[in-house]
Amino acid sequence: MQGEEYEGVDTPWTRLATEQRARLAALPRALVILLENNLAHEDDPAPYVDLFERWLVDASLEAELPFRPSRILLQDTAGVAVLADLAALRDHHVAFGGKPESVDAAIPIDLVIDHSVRVDHSGTADSLSRNLTLEYERNQERYSFFKWARHSFPRLNVVPPGNGICHQINLEQLSEIATALPGHPDWIGAQTVIGTDSHTTMVNALGILGWGVGGIEAEMAALGFSLPIPLPDVCEVHLTGKPQPGLTATDIALHVTACLRKVGVVDRIVEFDGDALDVLSLPDRAAIANMCPEYGATAALFPVDEETLRYLAAMGRDAPAIARYRAYARTTGLWREAGPKRRYSTSIEIDLGALEPVMAGPYRPQQLRALPHVPTSLRDTFPQIGESLDRATPGDGAIAIAAITSCTNTANPALMIAAGLVARNAVQRGLRVPPWVKTSLAPGSRHVADLLQRAELQQYLDNLGFNLVGFGCTTCVGNSGDLKPEAGIAVEDGVLFTAILSGNRNFENRIHPAVRANYLASPPLVVAAALAGTLMIDLSSDAIGHDSQHQPVLLRDLWPTPEEVTQALTRAARNRAGVTTPGTDDEAWDALPAATSACFSWDAGSTFIQPPPFFREAGNLRTGDILDAAILLRLGDNVTTDHISPIGRIMPESPAGLYLQAEGVPIARLGSYGDRRANHHVMLRGTFDNARLDNALADTPGNRTTNPSGAICSVFEAATAYDKQGIPLVILAGEHYGVGSARDWAAKGTALLGVRAVLARSFERIHRNNLIALGVLPVLLPADLDLTALDHAWRISLLGLDTLAPGRNDLTLRLTGPDDRIAHETTARADLRSQSQFALLRSGGILAQLRERYGA
Repeated sequence: MQGEEYEGVDTPWTRLATEQRARLAALPRALVILLENNLAHEDDPAPYVDLFERWLVDASLEAELPFRPSRILLQDTAGVAVLADLAALRDHHVAFGGKPESVDAAIPIDLVIDHSVRVDHSGTADSLSRNLTLEYERNQERYSFFKWARHSFPRLNVVPPGNGICHQINLEQLSEIATALPGHPDWIGAQTVIGTDSHTTMVNALGILGWGVGGIEAEMAALGFSLPIPLPDVCEVHLTGKPQPGLTATDIALHVTACLRKVGVVDRIVEFDGDALDVLSLPDRAAIANMCPEYGATAALFPVDEETLRYLAAMGRDAPAIARYRAYARTTGLWREAGPKRRYSTSIEIDLGALEPVMAGPYRPQQLRALPHVPTSLRDTFPQIGESLDRATPGDGAIAIAAITSCTNTANPALMIAAGLVARNAVQRGLRVPPWVKTSLAPGSRHVADLLQRAELQQYLDNLGFNLVGFGCTTCVGNSGDLKPEAGIAVEDGVLFTAILSGNRNFENRIHPAVRANYLASPPLVVAAALAGTLMIDLSSDAIGHDSQHQPVLLRDLWPTPEEVTQALTRAARNRAGVTTPGTDDEAWDALPAATSACFSWDAGSTFIQPPPFFREAGNLRTGDILDAAILLRLGDNVTTDHISPIGRIMPESPAGLYLQAEGVPIARLGSYGDRRANHHVMLRGTFDNARLDNALADTPGNRTTNPSGAICSVFEAATAYDKQGIPLVILAGEHYGVGSARDWAAKGTALLGVRAVLARSFERIHRNNLIALGVLPVLLPADLDLTALDHAWRISLLGLDTLAPGRNDLTLRLTGPDDRIAHETTARADLRSQSQFALLRSGGILAQLRERYGA
């Protein structure tokens, strides 16, 4: 950044004078990457360079940048919707006389099939193969569609089932720190990535800037358009201290999540530095970066250093690539020790030496609980919980699901080895897992599974029922399968069950509909809790169980020392020869039928894949003031995309379940919403279909609201009734509306239900952007406005939409009572952050823009 160049490295920074580069060296690393992106792709980068110069003055500036990512990462349930949209757009373009290849991917896309494997079988040696077989049987139609897309879009790469989780594969196999820039073969630039899963930020651990987006933004980038993004504030997180023995990377990641969620980093980028990086391995950093959506930031960037390069070399990057990464990072100032003191918007410090082992729950990742306080958190959340002192049978607080799952922690060799050592120590003491606990192990990649085999620890995990069940997200995304019969019977008797998992999300109703409380924990702690069989004890001091000599066994008796973990990792490194872990079924993938036509041949009778409605017609382009809208839902704080977007099992009595049964689908084959994400008929009916949705307009939680006459019905039925009467709809909510995964269908479903605006106290970044992309207006409610009296008989008007523009966000909010009199009128603000967002709303959203652009 100060003009020093390394051999063989020519970057876009050569477009700037030496003195200008020196001034800009004080930028945070994330902004260095964003500025380089403008230097690389804009014909005249001077206006953008000026914005970064101005940012340095106050470490903050309201401005907008064009951003062109290097590549796109998709997982299968979001990816199928993206590819269906592109296929439908291609049909639309061809119908207007265009060429099919004009609708194509302009940049590389990697789609990893990881969200579809379910834990139908567990606890047996053949669980892995049986679950993979069922996955292919259930998803043949979708997977054939992926094979067609791979043929029709040459820049699309598909990673078949059985290989791992997209973020771990991205970390291990797909990522480069620096790469040649398209159109500039002599330039090397930072690789950047956007993904349709919010945990795309895991790649930030490598010093690569990437974040989660909605599927519609991914479609725009895929088609070659730049993405307008705000010039962000950047928060420095200075990590100090050395973790105490027994503290895991999971504990650190959960502490960081709670701290940053409290500080408030929504819409900001977080950058980590400090001496503590010396003791954090790359997988440790990846766990922290992976949790970025849980603390609300856009990205969570680590610097590049020798640990970064050591990891990439271990993952197979060759010596020339490592040399290129090192030279590039030093040249551009992305190297950990490079550059002058950097300018940040805010700075905080976290002392790793002050942290303690924790869990997070019962339904938010930021609900940090020291181990002695876990039982209290259950009693506080569920006052009706009983005291169960008989641990021979499941009582309230019993663990129904114990899952080592998720990209967050299964990417970490030390964590997985520690879990294996806890299992070894438990087996050697004669401990067993209670019969009501469903245990499972789903590593994020085959590399990690091989590691457990080479360390000679998988056998002990198998002994406790933690057999391999698949290489995918499984329990973390709710694909947990059925409970064990012993738990199922107890559920019918009213027992309040819990789950413990090494995942990143634990929202209500996410893990299993019969499990009321979900706790996040490290893999070794998952094993220990499974042995205890309940979370109503203090795992740090109470007996986990009793050994073959009837002596109590405590957590400290099972927990490995750091030296034991190191020894096991060394043993694994020695035992490289002759270890292979089954996990893929190449023959099944190769045997899938796939069309080779330029345009997809839609099957009108398919219940899995239907052409989306967004390009067939002009649609209901709703602009202008919103007059006398009805309230579809009145919700509280922390409504997640799990509450909004169709997710989990399709229940037979749900609107989607009834629709599919009417289409001839038997109840046993209804499957999940993820299976049918490319069928808008199913997804529309499943929007807000969550058993834990707490809508103040309904009498009980769930998929319930009021129709125009005030009768209770499903959300889909109510929206249909309002639409028949020509009544627009709005949703009311509290703080942090839309927290959670980057699900495009949370916005698509909202728009297709006829909702014109969501009025909330605050929004999470990705969902707010997705709403705008679909033409739905996000509105910030005044803090002092009391909405508790409002029901189906009230009407809401938003006036002044036609005059919205940057700097003019105010609207008039009018509340009209049941007597048709105006009860209240006040000012609210449209939560639009940039010129492009105002333009999007005026045009009806991105899909409406694409319909016009490719229909000309």
